Amino acid sequence: MKIVFFDGVCGVCNKSVDLLLKLDEREQLRFAPIQGEAAKRYLSDECRENLDTISFFDGKTLTFRTTALLKIARTLGGIWWVFYPLIIIPVEWRDLAYDWFARRRYRYFGKKEACRIPTPEERSRFLD
Repeated sequence: MKIVFFDGVCGVCNKSVDLLLKLDEREQLRFAPIQGEAAKRYLSDECRENLDTISFFDGKTLTFRTTALLKIARTLGGIWWVFYPLIIIPVEWRDLAYDWFARRRYRYFGKKEACRIPTPEERSRFLD
């Protein structure tokens, strides 16, 4: 199972999940808010406390930040696979830009009062 862990109250994170739901035509990805029960089963306490990062579990390994984004792009395939070669850029450099944006995401995109509730059609794609 391939799981995208995201900040359930972050506006940009929720928009990203909406986009991934549309792009993932083969329905390979499952989604779980970091604040949820599924995250407790897969992520350490330290990971769950760090709401500034996206995490991706590909069935074998757990990755974070830009590495997670690039592996999600590779999973989507199609045109999105063209981003994966960016993995050769040192992670420290890639994550500098990611961290800069992550610290400001609530300011730019807002913060919700509660985690995203999937629609009935989306329910099978989300973990509790």
